[in-house]
Amino acid sequence: MPAWLERLGVRQELTPGMVLQNRDRVISGPRARVRIRLGDGSTVGMAADSQLDLNALGVREAQVFTAALDVQQGAVRFSTSAFNRNHRQRAVNLRVGTLTAGIRGTDVLGRVDAESDRICLLEGSIVVLHPLAEALQIDTAPSCYLAPKGDAPAPIEVVTASQLASLAAQTALPAAPPPVAVPTGMSQVADRHATRRGRWVVELATLDSEAATLSLYDRARTAGYPVRIMPRANADSGYDYTVRLAQLPTQSEAAALAVQIAESLQIALPVVVRH
Repeated sequence: MPAWLERLGVRQELTPGMVLQNRDRVISGPRARVRIRLGDGSTVGMAADSQLDLNALGVREAQVFTAALDVQQGAVRFSTSAFNRNHRQRAVNLRVGTLTAGIRGTDVLGRVDAESDRICLLEGSIVVLHPLAEALQIDTAPSCYLAPKGDAPAPIEVVTASQLASLAAQTALPAAPPPVAVPTGMSQVADRHATRRGRWVVELATLDSEAATLSLYDRARTAGYPVRIMPRANADSGYDYTVRLAQLPTQSEAAALAVQIAESLQIALPVVVRH
């Protein structure tokens, strides 16, 4: 956390279970990772500090699922389960800077940085296009196709086991429940650390002033943390207000998030509790 959704020029915090739409932009913060489930059942994992545009989401004739995944920054991994790869046709393109891959494979990773654009085939087959090279079909996995900025792509590079583990770790999430089904042609955020089943809560502060509570709430929301206000009656016939972020899956993740929030908002270390 935090992570955001940009829709029609308006930015809002990203929350678990949110249904995404065509032309949405998803942005992960420096310490956030995001997992999205597409309408065909495949998943897209985003590394921290990444930006992904979702285009051409839909279903065309013969029930073919379509999507154009445009990686503007960072790393994104597209993967499909054995069931989904055999039971749904798709036409998905992954654009990573100057590289565009028509995905026939079931596990593909793309990364954009200041020096190069990279597409890695982890399983299956892809056809990659670049303005300064002929179309190239890649069937050998794991392997990477790298294009330095402003230059033609380099030869295909076979990836070692350690390199593969490093690439996969960039977009991996902590243990999380599986995504739920979404309407055809749509996409859904399945996880961003918080989950619908999480029992751990980070309490930023408990205050007796409405003004102070709303000020902290606004600061946290602006920073991208989807906090809520929980009012409780106090002994003086008034109310105390707890600003909190709920539904975190583990104590360790909640504790790490508490430290991050304290640093980000410059407040005392929030309290971690289980509900």
